[in-house]
Amino acid sequence: MKKIFFIFLMTSSFLTAQNVDSLFTNANSLYKNGEFTKAIEIYKQIESKDLVSSELYYNLGNSYYKLNKVGPSIYYYEKALKINPLNEDVKNNLVFAKRLALDNIEELPKTVLQKFNANYIQKLSYNQWAIVVVIFSFLAAILFLLFYFAEIPTKKRLYFVTSIISFIILIASISITYHQYNSSINKVEAIVFVEKTEVRNAPTLNSEEVFTLHEGTKVYVLDAVDNWKKIKLADGKLGWIIADEIKLLNDF
Repeated sequence: MKKIFFIFLMTSSFLTAQNVDSLFTNANSLYKNGEFTKAIEIYKQIESKDLVSSELYYNLGNSYYKLNKVGPSIYYYEKALKINPLNEDVKNNLVFAKRLALDNIEELPKTVLQKFNANYIQKLSYNQWAIVVVIFSFLAAILFLLFYFAEIPTKKRLYFVTSIISFIILIASISITYHQYNSSINKVEAIVFVEKTEVRNAPTLNSEEVFTLHEGTKVYVLDAVDNWKKIKLADGKLGWIIADEIKLLNDF
């Protein structure tokens, strides 16, 4: 009975994978033929199956960009980068998409450590840093065993030094992975999805309007009250926005 269930499970997985590949190929063909709306419908079918990838979001971003839909194009490019921060094609297209957005938000000046974190550490997602952890855990273990069993003094010293360095990098990688994971959970990002919206100083419609945002602007969500979200911009501005007017980038 267990064997039959296993065969059924494997067959089902294989057929699902084939179906997704077929949908992806069909959507790509529609995109190449300029039928961007139909391509989006099929890409969305794949997304609904939770079989997402950087490539899928990249193609969705491209399709929306071709339709001049600023918010969705930026949204899906950002989603693609969350899965693969090293995807240069996504980065380049995101730059073009952001040029269509009306809001020009200047980031607050960063410290040296913040610049190092943004330019180097955040280049990898926490999943990619987890792979680094696994690699160096194996490397450190192997080097320690080589040190333990080595009989020649020079080799013993070499294995000892390199194993210590590997353990140090391993510990640093674990720390970075933990920090990246916590950051991804705690830093809730969203994209404005309406053409224009007024941000207020309190979560009520009769409160004072503090500034205006337009479609495609990225915001950071700090709090929520009823149907309102408290947001922060890259330049430090704070305010409250109607929840339905933004779309969260985080997958939860």
